[in-house]
Amino acid sequence: MSIISLIIKREFIAKVRNKSFVVMTFLSPLLFVAITVFIGYLASMKADTKRIAIHDETGLLADDFLKENKKEAEYHYLNLSEISVKDLKDSITNENFSGLIVIPKTGNLKDLESKVELISGESLPGPFIKDVQNLVEKKLTAFNLQKANIDTLQIKKAQAKVDVVLKNTKGEKRFKGLNWMKIVIGGGFGYLIMMFIIIYGNMVMRSVIEEKTNRIIEIIISSVKPFQLMIGKIVGTSLAGLLQFLIWVVIGLGLMFVASAFFGVNVGPEGRIPPEVMQSAQQEFSGTAQMYIAELWNLPIASIVIGFVIYFIGGYFLYSSFYAAIGAAVDNQTDSQQFLLPIIMPLILSVYIGFFTVVNDPHGTIAVVFSMIPLTSPIVMLMRLPFGVPWWQIAISVSLLFATFLLVVWFAAKIYRVGILMYGKKPTWKELYKWLKY
Repeated sequence: MSIISLIIKREFIAKVRNKSFVVMTFLSPLLFVAITVFIGYLASMKADTKRIAIHDETGLLADDFLKENKKEAEYHYLNLSEISVKDLKDSITNENFSGLIVIPKTGNLKDLESKVELISGESLPGPFIKDVQNLVEKKLTAFNLQKANIDTLQIKKAQAKVDVVLKNTKGEKRFKGLNWMKIVIGGGFGYLIMMFIIIYGNMVMRSVIEEKTNRIIEIIISSVKPFQLMIGKIVGTSLAGLLQFLIWVVIGLGLMFVASAFFGVNVGPEGRIPPEVMQSAQQEFSGTAQMYIAELWNLPIASIVIGFVIYFIGGYFLYSSFYAAIGAAVDNQTDSQQFLLPIIMPLILSVYIGFFTVVNDPHGTIAVVFSMIPLTSPIVMLMRLPFGVPWWQIAISVSLLFATFLLVVWFAAKIYRVGILMYGKKPTWKELYKWLKY
């Protein structure tokens, strides 16, 4: 067995046998599900009802606000027009009310458009303010139409409500949440690979720093070359991370099959729901869940999973080379902070580009360009895959990624070779540049 193989085996076994690795491998999916359920539970909980006082000097709008109380809303309106505005303001100060709507008496309705006041002790949510404005606008518009002798009932009947039906080129119906599903899947995989790179890249760096601090590295490099040691650490740690991800995929697919069986969805090519069944099921929760699961199975799952593995390996190898070089250059993690920012910035940039550009235009110029740049392609391309990407773009992106990895390894090996035996001196960017010339 070659020396590099022995180093890879040593690093892999050391990571896999770690108790925290075993616990998080099987506990992370359960924690993710638990957090998702908990967030859903919190979202379903009703907030405390806030009382809003109304002082309506016109007598035109108070009743419309009171009608809103029949709805299960977060705000409850009370018509207190007989109480002075000053006393009501004092009640807000004493926290008896969350807000006060003051509707003054004006000479005409036109002046009322800019005279309504919303008084509160603390800032009220934007959606609530918008609802108040909409209610007043709707009422004043009705008064204006009535004054102009325009039949509001006829206007209401003339208003059209359009529900566009989505279909693919084969004539099969699609539901309107499909695009959001792709965004969630692409964004989730992109964010996941960023976290993998940061977590396992830091593992490589800490491993190098630890061996360097304990002077174990001096014994190791007496038998192996620094370059072989660096490659062994990177590959061994990446295999451990890949194993962890594959276990998560198996658990995730198992949960998908359970959900499919629970909602009665047949997966695979024959699992498409007939249009007539899909249309009738849209009104029920079970039908909606079936459509989501069926469309999920219709996505290029194999391409996404294979793409994740390829970009995980390429992206991890690329960034771990930087982490290994930094670990060799410093004596402790505190000294490494000045070198980590240039590494993390491309990852953060990738996430921002993905969420603000790819989701809106997955085949646009910005999305395509950054899915080709090696430092950003592992995340940006993964976020594009659910939308369908031409094979030639993937081929170019992967080729550039691994070519850049080989180039970075060559530079990182130079820093690693010199820095691995450097002690007691904080390196600078100028010092690292000198090491590249050795």
